Amino acid sequence: MAQQAAPTRDPKWWTLVAVCTGVFMLLLDITIVNVALPDIQSELDASLSDLQWVIDAYALSLAALLLTAGSLADLYGRRRVFTIGVIIFTVGSIACGAAQDILLLTISRAFQGIGGAAMFATALALLASAFHGKDRGTAFGVFGATTGVAVAIGPVLGGVLTSGLSWRWIFFVNIPICLVAIGVTLLKVEESRDPRAGRPDWFGFVSFSLALGALVYGLIEAGQHGWGEQKVLVSLAASAVLLVVFLVSQAVQEHPMFDLGLLRKPTFTGGLIAAFGVSASIFSLLTFLVIYVQNVLGYSAVETGVRFLYLSGASFVAAAVAGRLTEKVPVKWLIGPGFLVLGVGLLLMLGIQDDSSWTHLIPGMVVSGVGIGLINPPLASTAVGVVPVARAGMASGVNSTLRQVGIATGIAALGSLFSRQVADAVRPELAQQVPPGALDGLSAALSGGQVQAAAEGAQKAAAANAGQGVGQQAFDLVHRVGTSAVVDSLNHLIAIAAVTAFVAGVLSLALIRQKDFVVRGPGAPPPAEGQERDAAEVRAS
Repeated sequence: MAQQAAPTRDPKWWTLVAVCTGVFMLLLDITIVNVALPDIQSELDASLSDLQWVIDAYALSLAALLLTAGSLADLYGRRRVFTIGVIIFTVGSIACGAAQDILLLTISRAFQGIGGAAMFATALALLASAFHGKDRGTAFGVFGATTGVAVAIGPVLGGVLTSGLSWRWIFFVNIPICLVAIGVTLLKVEESRDPRAGRPDWFGFVSFSLALGALVYGLIEAGQHGWGEQKVLVSLAASAVLLVVFLVSQAVQEHPMFDLGLLRKPTFTGGLIAAFGVSASIFSLLTFLVIYVQNVLGYSAVETGVRFLYLSGASFVAAAVAGRLTEKVPVKWLIGPGFLVLGVGLLLMLGIQDDSSWTHLIPGMVVSGVGIGLINPPLASTAVGVVPVARAGMASGVNSTLRQVGIATGIAALGSLFSRQVADAVRPELAQQVPPGALDGLSAALSGGQVQAAAEGAQKAAAANAGQGVGQQAFDLVHRVGTSAVVDSLNHLIAIAAVTAFVAGVLSLALIRQKDFVVRGPGAPPPAEGQERDAAEVRAS
C-alpha cells in the first residue's frame, strides 16, 4: 500500500518546479539585460567596454565559481547550495536595480553571478538525482521548454519594463520569482549529496578565476588600445600560464574540482564544445544585434523586444519539439544538426546594408531560433548522462562553466573586434570634417554603436555654432559614416559566429556517442552491464 501511495507524495515534481523557476529567472535576466543595454549606456554614460563588463562580470563570476559551487553542493547538499544561491541572486538583483553608476552596476552584476553559479551548478544535479528512467526524459524536456519560454518572453518583457518604467526594473522583477523558488525549494525539495565528495579545490578555483579574468580583461582592452598594447599581451600571456597551472593542479590532485579523466569520454568533451559553441556564437552576437536595432535603426527597447520574438519564439517552439524527441532520438542527432541549422541561420543574417530594414534579419532569426531550440534540451544530458548520479554536481558544473566561458570570451572578443574596426573606419572619414576636439568623442561613441546619439550630438554642436543647415549636414555625415562602419563590423561578427556554430556542429557529431552514456537520460540507452562501475572508477583510472 505504501508503494501505491508514494507517487502522490513524490517530491521529484516539486524539484522540477524549483529548478525550472530558478533557471527561468537566470535566463530571463540575461535576455532582459540585452534589450536594456542601450538605455543603461545612455543613463549611466557608459562606453561599449563598460557594457561588455556589465555582461562579463556576471558571466565571469558564474564561470569562475561554478566548479567550486558544484563541489560544495556535492559535499554539503545540493538543495542547501541551491537555496543559498537564490538568496544571493536576489540580493544582487536588488543592488543592480539600485546602482547609480556603471562601476556599482558591474560589481553588483558580479555579486549576482555568485548566486547564479550556485544555482546553475546544482540545477541539473538536482534533476539527475530526483528523476530516473522515462521520467528523466520528461524532466529534461520540461527543463528545455523552460529555457525556451525564458528566451521567448525575455526580450519583450525587458522592452516593456525598460520603455514603460526603467531599466532598473529588469532586475527588480527577479524578486517575486526568487521568493517562489526559495519557498518551493525549502518546503518540497529533498536533499542530495555525493557521499564520496572531498574538500573544495581552492587552489584550482583561484588559478582558474585569475586565468579567465586575465583572458577577458585582455580581450576587452584589445578593443580599446589595440592587440599590440603591452598590458593586452601581458594579460593574455598570464591567462595562458594560469590556465596551464590550473590544468596541472587538476591532474595531480586526488580530489580536483574538474576530473580531467572525464575528458576521456568523447561525449563529455563534445558536450563541453557544444556548451561553449552555442554561447560564443549566437548568444554573444545578440548583444551587438540589439545595439544595431536600437542605436542604428532607432527602435525603442519594447519595439526591439517584439522584433526579437522571431528568434525567441522559434527557439521556444523548437525546444518543445526537441524536448519530446530526446526520449527517442540520440542526442548527437539533435545537437549536431542543431548547430548546422544555427550556422545557416547566421549566414542568412549576413549582407546587412547601410539602408537595410530590420526585416532583413527575420529569416536568419527564425532559422537560428530553431537551431537554438534543437541544441539546448539534449545538451544537458551530455553532462550528467556520462557519469553516475553521485558525480552529477561536478559534471553539470563543468558543462555550465563552459557555457559562461563562451559568453564571457565571446562578448569580449566580438566586442573588441567591433569597437576597433568601427574606430578605424570612422576616424579617417571624420578627421577632415570634424574639429580635432570633437573627433575623439565621436569616435568613442560610434565605436560603442551609438550612431543615433552621436549624430544628434554632432548636429546640436554644429547648429549652435553655425546654424541649423550646418547642423543637419553634421548629422547626415556622422550618421552615414557611423552606420556604414557599424554595419560592416556587424557583418564580420555574424560571419565569425556562423563559423563558430559550424565548427561546434561538426565536432559534436564526431564526438557525441550513445555508448558513453552510463546513466539513462534523454536520448540515452539504458546502461550496459558494468558501465556504472566503470564510470565510478573514472577518477581512479
